[in-house]
Amino acid sequence: MLKFIRISLLVLTLIGTTIWAVLAVYFGDSHNSIVQTSGAAVFGLFGLVTLVSLGFARWRKRLLIAYSILFVAILTGWWFAVSPSNERQWQADAAKLPYAAINGDIVTVHNIRNVDYLSEFDYKPAYYTKTFDLNKLEGVDLFAVYWMGPAIAHTILSFNFGDTDYLAVSIEARKELNEGYSTIKGFFRQYELVYIVADERDVIRLRTNYRKDPPEEVYLYRIKGNKENARRLFLEYLRKINELHEKPAFYNTLLDNCTTDIWFNALVNKGHPPFSWKILLSGYVPEYLYESDRLDARIPFDQLQRQAYINPLALKAGKAPDFSQRIRAAIERPPLQ
Repeated sequence: MLKFIRISLLVLTLIGTTIWAVLAVYFGDSHNSIVQTSGAAVFGLFGLVTLVSLGFARWRKRLLIAYSILFVAILTGWWFAVSPSNERQWQADAAKLPYAAINGDIVTVHNIRNVDYLSEFDYKPAYYTKTFDLNKLEGVDLFAVYWMGPAIAHTILSFNFGDTDYLAVSIEARKELNEGYSTIKGFFRQYELVYIVADERDVIRLRTNYRKDPPEEVYLYRIKGNKENARRLFLEYLRKINELHEKPAFYNTLLDNCTTDIWFNALVNKGHPPFSWKILLSGYVPEYLYESDRLDARIPFDQLQRQAYINPLALKAGKAPDFSQRIRAAIERPPLQ
């Protein structure tokens, strides 16, 4: 039995490491080539030969040693050699990185995106600079965007400066020109991490009014909390935004994405919700926040979720200057903690 368990673990390890190494070599540093494809194929074949050798005592040890050496070479000489960069040909909607200047309670945010859309892919990029007074920061709202079932959602935080002024931050994979998004590629250092700082008429209206294939369903939740926590979280976001402006980092589908980064940034506040599997399955984040007393618990969650659905309100609001107020028309602000 022990021998069977040992062999089974070895088989699973070989299969897992071979698949990982093949994909790591194949994807490489964003641009695939014949050399990368050939290298991935060769390692995949060698992994298969090593797997078969487990049934032959004469060859098993030699091939396992050779496999281990080659795998370590790929890990250290290839994987860790791939480095993030801010100097690529980016898609127009991710061309400019935001950054902020902080002077006491006054914060000036540069490169706030406010794209004018005709359709999802037909748009005119636009950016502006704006100054915010931290004393006017009232709270934080959460947008949850669904397009592939209840388990997966893109999450966006929006900072409320007095119920008339909102600043949204969407944590995304920064895509190069003509590059699409792939969940698998997101595990293999293929995208840089970007904090899109935007007007809600841009980053929210894109998802409610223009994305059709597949359509996206957007829910808005007003998070319970106090002003001090909101201030610390906002400043932590700005710290990360400035850090990425100077030193790029990789996006990761599982560990460094739109939802896990929100949780990591929230660690600046005491009493933050503990980590949960519902953070990895981001579609359940609103439910988790409700269970953690971070959303309005005066009504059942399913009723709160129905109230949070904003697509019809966003479609009706269109390009209106008071877009943010209109999409919140049916949503009450929960009491401050």
